[in-house]
Amino acid sequence: MARQSLRARLLTAVAGDPDGRAPYVLELAEGDDAGYFAEGSAPWVVHAGMGTFVAGIRALLMQALHPGAMAGVHDWSRYREDPLGRLSGTVRWIVVLTFGSTAQADRETARVGRFHARVAGEYTAGDGEARRYSATDGDLVDWVHVTFADAFLTCQETWGDGIPGGPDAYVNDWATAGRLMGVAAPPLTAAELRARRDGYLARGELRGDDRSADVVRFLRRPPFRGSLGIAYRLLFAAAVATIPAPYRRMLGLRRSIFPVRAVTGIVLRLAQRALGSGPRAQDFARMRLRRLEAAAQSE
Repeated sequence: MARQSLRARLLTAVAGDPDGRAPYVLELAEGDDAGYFAEGSAPWVVHAGMGTFVAGIRALLMQALHPGAMAGVHDWSRYREDPLGRLSGTVRWIVVLTFGSTAQADRETARVGRFHARVAGEYTAGDGEARRYSATDGDLVDWVHVTFADAFLTCQETWGDGIPGGPDAYVNDWATAGRLMGVAAPPLTAAELRARRDGYLARGELRGDDRSADVVRFLRRPPFRGSLGIAYRLLFAAAVATIPAPYRRMLGLRRSIFPVRAVTGIVLRLAQRALGSGPRAQDFARMRLRRLEAAAQSE
């Protein structure tokens, strides 16, 4: 009973449904092809891993350092009023692109794209100049893609099992998602990924300011209560511990003096057991794949 209760709380927080059976998850069993990523591929393994609970926080912290990306969040996002709604929307995008059919993934990409097309405004760049921005700008979608892939790769390497084909396979495969979202030339290896990330820092395009500090304050203590709130604070500390020092300093964050990586590993294993007590997104995707295989064999 306790495990089922934990599973319901986790799934409500990340997917908006206590059974993990949101309509978009059920739809993973439908469709006429394998989708953009093969079963058992690097994205399947990484995005099904428990390190994703930390990676999402890390990605948001890193994204907050780009004034253009931060302006879009500040001006258009409802993360303060509906943090769980924003989280579940991001989870939906990851799940559908990773495990869905091509048609479902394309519909999800179009849904996100329609929202991004409306996001525009002005921000003060790292060099102090005022600039116009759009969520579809090449450098902004590139930064979001890079920080996402870097976060999920790092957290899988820290707390997950081995990645099929290694880190380069994940970066190369997930470049497909970057292209779908408008990244012109996404990195194809782990070394390229981290070099692309550090290039933004070297060019002075990143900065910590009042807006990024506001996001840090919110992410440090979102409105999660009880045991979920306690677990979240640990995951936040773990995310901070994985961020390289120059970026931590810009965010005004310090690593915890406690062994948060080891303790996080224990908490993530408990979460894995809880989630494993019922169907997960990849199980519905496998239903589609087994159906397609059976149909091909009967022809």
